[in-house]
Amino acid sequence: MNFVAMDFETASGKRYSACSLALTIVRNGQIADEFYSLINPQTDFFWRNIQIHGIHESDVANAPTFPEVWEHIKQFYTPDKLVIAHNNRFDNSVLKNTLEHYGIEPPAYQTLDTLASSRRLLPGLTNYKLNTVCDALHIDLHHHHNALDDAQACANILLYQDQRFGSQQLKPFIKLVG
Repeated sequence: MNFVAMDFETASGKRYSACSLALTIVRNGQIADEFYSLINPQTDFFWRNIQIHGIHESDVANAPTFPEVWEHIKQFYTPDKLVIAHNNRFDNSVLKNTLEHYGIEPPAYQTLDTLASSRRLLPGLTNYKLNTVCDALHIDLHHHHNALDDAQACANILLYQDQRFGSQQLKPFIKLVG
């Protein structure tokens, strides 16, 4: 199984305000690589977002802007690649809106939501938040709302589901974006 797990944190409720991004790259069913970057969103931060992820405007003052980060990661967003996220509607929306904000054409790629697959394959949990699913599956989630920790946890959820239920059970959750 090959895929990339992505997680964004945002500076505000504006979906183009990405202030950090992590990718966890899985090759042949193993975490093979990872990417993390703070991002200067070139917009104001909202106190509630800072409270959630702990990233302040001063932390990203010298960070690259999203177009600079995109040059390093766009190779993972092609129609033959699977990019997953937990609650992927949020992360896919942040990617799409951030790219459009900078005048960059959003790519087409395959996506899977581990929130949706967890709801279907893991019935009976009190909720399906990332930390709840990780607790139920005994997956380490060191700092929830740290993009890298969240992306790694998401990757481990899908690896668990693939091993436990098989790729045939996961295929219906794969959608095309773009």
